Amino acid sequence: MPVDVTWWGHATATVRDSGVSVLTDPVLVQRLAHLRRRRGALPPPSVTTVDVVLVSHLHADHLHLGSLSRLPAGTRVVVPRGAPDAVAGLRRLGSSWLDLVEVEAGDEVPAGPVRVRAVPAAHDGRRLPYGPQQIRALGYVVEGEVRTYFAGDTGLFAGMADAVGPVDVALLPVGGWGPFLGDGHLDARRAAQALNRLSPASAVPVHYGTYWPIGMDAVRPHEFHAPGDEFARLAGRLAPGVAVHRLRHGETAQLEAHR
Repeated sequence: MPVDVTWWGHATATVRDSGVSVLTDPVLVQRLAHLRRRRGALPPPSVTTVDVVLVSHLHADHLHLGSLSRLPAGTRVVVPRGAPDAVAGLRRLGSSWLDLVEVEAGDEVPAGPVRVRAVPAAHDGRRLPYGPQQIRALGYVVEGEVRTYFAGDTGLFAGMADAVGPVDVALLPVGGWGPFLGDGHLDARRAAQALNRLSPASAVPVHYGTYWPIGMDAVRPHEFHAPGDEFARLAGRLAPGVAVHRLRHGETAQLEAHR
């Protein structure tokens, strides 16, 4: 059976496998601090009705409290270990509304016939501009009929393929929300290099072409528009065996396991 992957923009996607719906890093607003959504309609309210939500790290464009508060009461939300202690608003949501599950790399969380495995990421996972250094960013592998890797935010790191393990589908960040990417990120080229290491059957580029700083429309606009196409081009050269699905906002792809 295939897995359905719907990309809603930035790092927000829905993965449906074996009847289980998983929502990643939900950001469901038009404006976030100094960022505004420049492409793609907002996800519909129904996107919040899922079996489990994955939060990769504490940055506000991944752990967005306003979006998490829109989830139905009792929704299971998987977060990096220590996140509620580091983010007071998350702690309040966990005590009154959400079912928070804290994990670290190597932990597994069951969700019906699917299990979610936390894997390492090379990214500063703190709640910026301050926060405990020990709150580590994570990626996740959703294992059902298909093994789907959601990288969250990460750079390349030694032993990446071994840490993530065999996967069939990879949701990889290929850009960002501003004109420059710092350390601990994948741009289009580094994401294609990650594909070469991971060797999935399919890949979906995410984390680009959605949010951009207000007032910076004319500053390096190709960094907003180009990463998806550039990733597909470079993947064809560096990982020719991987099928790249460059989804539009709100579009769904049906993807299958390695044969």
